[in-house]
Amino acid sequence: MTSDLSSSPEDLQPPQQDTSTPAWLGSITHILRLTVTVAIISLTVWLLGDVLTVIFAATLFAVVLHGLSRILVKHLRLPYGWSLSIVSFGLIAAVVLLVWGSGPAIVSEASRLQDALRQQEASLRSTLEGNPTGQMILNYLPASLGGHQGGGNSSLASIGSRIAGSMTGIVGSAFGAVGTVVVILIAGLYFAMSPSLYANGALRLVPVAQRPRTRELMLRAGQTLWAWVAGQSLDMLVVGVLSGLGLWFIGVPLALALGVLAGLCNFIPYIGAIMGAVPALLLALSLGTRETIMVAALYSVIQFLEGNVLAPVIQRHAVQMPPAITILSQTLFGAILGFPGLIFASPLTAALLAIFDGLTPPLSDDERV
Repeated sequence: MTSDLSSSPEDLQPPQQDTSTPAWLGSITHILRLTVTVAIISLTVWLLGDVLTVIFAATLFAVVLHGLSRILVKHLRLPYGWSLSIVSFGLIAAVVLLVWGSGPAIVSEASRLQDALRQQEASLRSTLEGNPTGQMILNYLPASLGGHQGGGNSSLASIGSRIAGSMTGIVGSAFGAVGTVVVILIAGLYFAMSPSLYANGALRLVPVAQRPRTRELMLRAGQTLWAWVAGQSLDMLVVGVLSGLGLWFIGVPLALALGVLAGLCNFIPYIGAIMGAVPALLLALSLGTRETIMVAALYSVIQFLEGNVLAPVIQRHAVQMPPAITILSQTLFGAILGFPGLIFASPLTAALLAIFDGLTPPLSDDERV
């Protein structure tokens, strides 16, 4: 009895081993990569946070110049270079005319406002120290707000000096606040002159396979920043005008300066509204309880209209940001970057949300909570 010893070449080869990566190992690798990426980004922000703040501020200014120039290109059919020149010289002329025509009045109003706030702070502090409830409030307030915790200068006027000090730390004492603003304006102008040059330079740092997606995300972030700036500028204008007119009608002194301050503070959503209302309330205290209640009601009505009427209309054509995300981002970037981080938290978060929206697929109806 003979056995058939013939066999095919496939039978003589050793069994193939499964070389595919297990699912759990792939998940761990993905988590490690994400952890390393977050760690690198966090370290970079911690070490170069001031410089990154200046770069983002210059980028935001460039987005404003580019957006206004595109409007002229669209409606006047002008070349982009001419449009950018008209926008730049128009902004410079507006600033020069404002300083030339209203500069002394603005400086005088600001000086009077500072003196009035100092007097009201001293009067309010004296009133609080005169009763047990007020002393308890002062004991729990930090020194930066006039309380007893932490020691140091308790004057409200020192808050402005601390804010100015944080601004000078953006790029260090070599430049200071004025130098930082000059750097932001010049860099933003150069960014706006040749936006494709800098965008293409950044794209060259990205792997070839990821460049189309990265280009799409960059364009999305730029459009979002322009929409946010346009919407917030309109919001600031309305809040400033309504605040100034309302305070003038009530009879609060320095209504013009307080209206301008309310409009500027509204660049920072939610928190800025409180910052703009506090000086007006302090000055109203010197007029009486009736005026103080009227000022509080005025700012409450303005913020109600801004939050429930104006903001939804603006966000319908601009960018939607959940209120909780906005406040948490202000807390986060304020803690990391200081006062400049608080100022630029909202536009930075809007850009990050736009990028996140482009990176992640939308939820289907059965996946929604």
